[in-house]
Amino acid sequence: MRNSLKMVRALLVLCIGTIMGSCGEIPEVEVKLDWPSFLSDHDLVWEQLPEAYTEGAFMGNGMLGNMLYKVPGKNAIRMEICRSDVQDHRGDDQGETPYSRGRLPIGHFLLVPKGEIEEASMRLDLWNAETSAKIRTSAGEILLRSYVHAESMLVVTEVNATEGENGFEWKWEGEKAISPRQLWGIDKDQPFRVFEGYKENPPFELGETEGISYCLQPLLESGQTVTAWKEIDTGKGRTLVVNVSHSWPDNKAKDLAVATVAQTRAKHFSELERSHRQWWHNYYPQSFVSIPDNKFESFYWIQMYKLASATRKDRAYIDNHGPWLEKTAWPYATWNLNVQLTYWPVYTSNRLPLGESLLNALWDNRENLRNNLPEVYRKESYGIGRAAGTDCIASVGIPGVDSGDWILDQANTPEIGLLPWACHNLWLQYRYSMDESLLREKVFPLLRGAINYYLYFLKGGPDGKLHLPKTYSPEYGQSYDDCNFDLALIRWGCETLLESAEILQISDPLAPKWKDVLENLVDFPENEEGFMIGKDQAYDRSHRHFSHLLMVYPLHLVHIDQPNGRERIQRSLNHWQSKKEYLMGYSYTGASSMAATLGEGNLALDYLKGLWGEFLRPNTLYVEDGPCIETPLSGAQSIHDMLLQSWGNKIRVFPAMPDVWADASFADLRTEGAFLVSAKREKGKTDFVKIKSLAGAPLIIAPGIKGKILTSGKRKFKMENIGEGLFSIDLKKNEEVILHTDQTKHFVLKPVSEKRRVGNYYGSKAMKKKKEYKGLE
Repeated sequence: MRNSLKMVRALLVLCIGTIMGSCGEIPEVEVKLDWPSFLSDHDLVWEQLPEAYTEGAFMGNGMLGNMLYKVPGKNAIRMEICRSDVQDHRGDDQGETPYSRGRLPIGHFLLVPKGEIEEASMRLDLWNAETSAKIRTSAGEILLRSYVHAESMLVVTEVNATEGENGFEWKWEGEKAISPRQLWGIDKDQPFRVFEGYKENPPFELGETEGISYCLQPLLESGQTVTAWKEIDTGKGRTLVVNVSHSWPDNKAKDLAVATVAQTRAKHFSELERSHRQWWHNYYPQSFVSIPDNKFESFYWIQMYKLASATRKDRAYIDNHGPWLEKTAWPYATWNLNVQLTYWPVYTSNRLPLGESLLNALWDNRENLRNNLPEVYRKESYGIGRAAGTDCIASVGIPGVDSGDWILDQANTPEIGLLPWACHNLWLQYRYSMDESLLREKVFPLLRGAINYYLYFLKGGPDGKLHLPKTYSPEYGQSYDDCNFDLALIRWGCETLLESAEILQISDPLAPKWKDVLENLVDFPENEEGFMIGKDQAYDRSHRHFSHLLMVYPLHLVHIDQPNGRERIQRSLNHWQSKKEYLMGYSYTGASSMAATLGEGNLALDYLKGLWGEFLRPNTLYVEDGPCIETPLSGAQSIHDMLLQSWGNKIRVFPAMPDVWADASFADLRTEGAFLVSAKREKGKTDFVKIKSLAGAPLIIAPGIKGKILTSGKRKFKMENIGEGLFSIDLKKNEEVILHTDQTKHFVLKPVSEKRRVGNYYGSKAMKKKKEYKGLE
């Protein structure tokens, strides 16, 4: 089948304890999956047109983006045009990042029909990454189809109309390139978000050259953003082609934008469509997940679509919005949680190239990371502050020095651990790929510099332990000595640097210092209620971040395999979640992943459902005071954590399955150690597990299979039962093994829910629920 995952063949080998197996017939493991049909159940479908950013159809190619929705109260369809790297480029004298280097609005098109809109429907087709709409007006009918080309920087929107609607118009409405934070503060009457010294960029300029229209937005300090477009008669209708280009410090964007549009002809559209669709058809089958609740399964696949729409390995990293900028107080990337959570699902979902955009952004801007630190501490050190643009410029404070205003004075707030936390994502990029060149050339140097900044400030105390002066635990409100946020990152960082040096056979002059830190660093502050914020500061008020719990998740420094580990985690998790006043969507996704590490599937699902209350929007975007992209993506990782975990050099299959998810299946999910794992669960029991080694790392696995385990492979494997449901298998690089209990069985993976409880949950159905219940649950 053209759209099926490849068949996998293996020899049967019986293997119990340390017994060597014997050969038999080759069984087949088949993934029965018609991708277009499967994903069509998860398309976003609107039976009436959406009327807001939080309801609309979004498309993107990792840089360029658009969004479609009806303008409330107007007879027009709005197509927002966005690009991830369109930002200002001013110095700190022009304000902090939100004003000086934040994202900037571009503008939008309005599709204005001749008649009055009477009825309309719309569908975002995930498989083809395109949106179609059927609009009936008093004058006729309009059929619209739009996509952002997967590789070329083009938004392509074809419109075919009946005779009465042939006179429809596209109208461009440009926007001034003004800081969204500044506009937000003015519109919302929030003076603390208004920079009094803000200087507006010059007004945009409209023009036309050789039949191509353009909107040029000059920047105050040099550089420009240019949107260029033209309509092309295809014989059947008209197709609007749009490009956005941004250049700084030069002014080359106009020439590039106009040239990109000029080279597009009607004869190119069939090839553009083919190459666009082919990219997406290659993307989705990199892994497969199916769970028995369509609401969660659809949510998961929309997040996979969202990830690839928001970034690519050679394009902008994902900030708070991805390409789809909206009115916001946060027109930048927030590095105290948002960036890290955004990238979590790329690793297990086997979509590692998407994660390279984060790695490349940090590596390419490493001199900015160095200069983010006070000059006296820059030697061999890197750091990043809370709010940064694509250039990663964001000043970092000094431990022990605090202005007391963490909201407005980022540069003098000792929020130190943001780059070390981001380096944990980079470490996962290595661990899931086992690419030593990546570790040697980029990950190790960045982590080394991030941890080195801490080493300037650790001091011995009268207890003989190393202590850290006051730092800031995001976003608890003030600084404390020995913050758990920083202690966890210091401990993890030093452990990881030593492990990396051993892998790379590096004799690093700082290694003795890392060892000294591990031997003498003060223990995590903890009381009878769980982990504290820092020394002498309990967790005593509601707090949306889980910054004080990083040692639990995602660092796994405290875990269930340790004496009292389970009790410490459960106590801390319960206490954190007991204070609900300021919990937000990512508070629930974080709690879900922590519950999953405890093996508590029902609890993990209950926490995850919290996202579907007041936070998740009908198109799966997320809004607090303003829109943010990270939380739904971290929800996809919570689902991963229920299906598969690999922390601590052990693969755990179906480690935290809710009772209501008695059936589940997945194919080619990736783990640490660079294994691809496929598995099927039926009626609450694991049916079989397939593991492929991509790097030859040692394999220890908890397959969760009850009874006598059989193995299938191309040779005789040695499988040793090492206790507590764990097995060691001598799987070598590029080898595969299947674990099962029935050597006569035909192994099949397919979508687990043939009778969908709710199909196409997101779109109109979610809009209706949001209006009726003020939530999607």
